Amino acid sequence: MDYHQLGTSELKVSAICLGTMTYGQQNTEAEAHSQLDYAVGQGINFIDTAEMYPVPPRAETYTRTETIVGNWLRKQPRDKIILATKVAGPRRAIEWIRGGPKSLDRSNIRAAIEGSLTRLQTDYIDLYQLHWPERNTPIFGQYQFDPALEKERVSILEQLEALGELVKEGKIRHIGVSNEQAWGIMEFVRLAKEYDLPRIASIQNCYSLINRGYEFGLTEISYREQVGLLAYSPLAFGHLSGKYLADSKAPGRVTEFQGFAQRYEKPNVQPAVAAYAELARKHGMTPAQLALSFVYRRWFVSSTIIGATSMAQLEENLSAWDKPLSADIIAEIEAIHLRYMNPAP
Repeated sequence: MDYHQLGTSELKVSAICLGTMTYGQQNTEAEAHSQLDYAVGQGINFIDTAEMYPVPPRAETYTRTETIVGNWLRKQPRDKIILATKVAGPRRAIEWIRGGPKSLDRSNIRAAIEGSLTRLQTDYIDLYQLHWPERNTPIFGQYQFDPALEKERVSILEQLEALGELVKEGKIRHIGVSNEQAWGIMEFVRLAKEYDLPRIASIQNCYSLINRGYEFGLTEISYREQVGLLAYSPLAFGHLSGKYLADSKAPGRVTEFQGFAQRYEKPNVQPAVAAYAELARKHGMTPAQLALSFVYRRWFVSSTIIGATSMAQLEENLSAWDKPLSADIIAEIEAIHLRYMNPAP
């Protein structure tokens, strides 16, 4: 396993991060703890969760994932684990989270971190992330900015000031953002420098063979401003495993939670997935191994967040680390990408 410095922080994170959003919904606590034990045994030191998890979010299951992770974490040497979690933002129809937060203001951020610390049974979070932007911006499958959706919002400066207070108190070591766009990243960087506030170490965005939108502008920011990408959904909700090609009703998140991931219901998703699956088999790999190996070693990816509902899936996902792609395979991937460019933005 390789380890990468996360942004300008001192955190050295494993190139693969274990995501936990299935814990408490698709995975029991015992299954979750087995996954965590196995991942750590394979060299993973980076665990990602969120107060909103499991996904899809429901009032009945909200906070369950952090509780499960916390029950495991209290038995681990805390300084050996890099723990990331997130504060849920406003305006996503999740009224059961802190009364449906209207903003990412001081009171909401503080209430969120206190709850997460209690559930995770720890005194501090290594990487605390804003789960999605406070402002109007296209996220979660939206791909066009609409000025008509503008609403009153808490400024990025106020968000940074609230996070800075928690860093000074020792409850947070470093901060990051998620589902962000270029303007937001540059504002966070600019304001941190101007007001001597904590600097974002990372951005957690969707990135896969069928969603490479991050490469349009954000990779340059990653390079010039030293903000690391934590790539989530590298298998595109299981689509890039190829299992839905043979059976559209195959067990998985897509069939169990229909209509949840609109990003993958767009026209060219299936043709692109089929082309990548064919390429994988041509080179003696599973479709999942090709998709993951591609993301694992992109120069701008600090860590790739993987998730699994079974130990077999977790083992296959980790095995892709040992299958680096040749220059010829990368060239073939680029040819498919030019034919079906970002079908799932």
